[in-house]
Amino acid sequence: MTTPPAIDPTATPSWTVGDVTVHRIDEILLPPATGPWLLPGATPDVVDQQGWLRPHFADDEGFLNIDSHSFAFTVDGVRVLVDTGIGNDKERANPAWHRLNTGYLQRLGAAGFPPDRIDLVILTHLHADHVGWNTHQVNGEWVPTFRNARYVTSRVEREFWSGYDMEEARRQMFRDSVIPVEEAGLLDLVDVPAEGVEAVPGLRLIPTPGHTPGHIAVELTSRGETAVITGDCVHHPVQLAHPEIGACVDIEPERSETSRRTLLASLAGTDTLLLGTHFAPPTAGRVVTHEGAYRLSPVPADSH
Repeated sequence: MTTPPAIDPTATPSWTVGDVTVHRIDEILLPPATGPWLLPGATPDVVDQQGWLRPHFADDEGFLNIDSHSFAFTVDGVRVLVDTGIGNDKERANPAWHRLNTGYLQRLGAAGFPPDRIDLVILTHLHADHVGWNTHQVNGEWVPTFRNARYVTSRVEREFWSGYDMEEARRQMFRDSVIPVEEAGLLDLVDVPAEGVEAVPGLRLIPTPGHTPGHIAVELTSRGETAVITGDCVHHPVQLAHPEIGACVDIEPERSETSRRTLLASLAGTDTLLLGTHFAPPTAGRVVTHEGAYRLSPVPADSH
């Protein structure tokens, strides 16, 4: 099992989409055991058949490279952060997420997005590794990290979890990372129709249900160029080759596969940049048809 490279604490990788610069804000590389747990269908044999996954997205032994990061950019004058990772100092049942101490906020500031200057936080869904930096601890209390921002998620998403019989670990996550934002009056619930909805000019929320019932992807458009941020509709590039491979934590596996296939089919052969929320560096690429399905043609950071 090969250990993935460490995150460069000074790096702020970015891609250009029209007039918009999209920054990847790194949090942590997840341990190799994450792949077999999260995507059990992506066995070493399956991975080995897709040579294009190595060396960036899988190691020589067939273990998947997966990490946690956010995307930050400014569109129409609005400073946007998409998903907020795992967070520091959080009590988590998953050992890889428990009581982290990362330089995430420093990297966010280095990219030009200090927390108090974020205007809009988009949450693709309400899982622990996408909402963690919603809050940080001040004098023993969890308070919103992005105090001047509106936090946005799908109404379907929040209402689903409101009626869900949560296990204690998930209740803890809501207590420390979701409810404080609601109590501060910062969370906006948005209806996301089948055709999507514009959050601000040039930024559209797209329904991609299945991983969770209200899951959304994010489409960014500027000067005729387009990028799509996956959220967990696609966890890893191996799912381009095998869209049928789902995550063990998908709430509605068949619906998740349908959303994934629909999204990939809409992107294949286009110039749209796909930005994977859990894709290891180089993280971004274009979807091309390959052997009856798809593969990712990587676009390195700062290279267009």
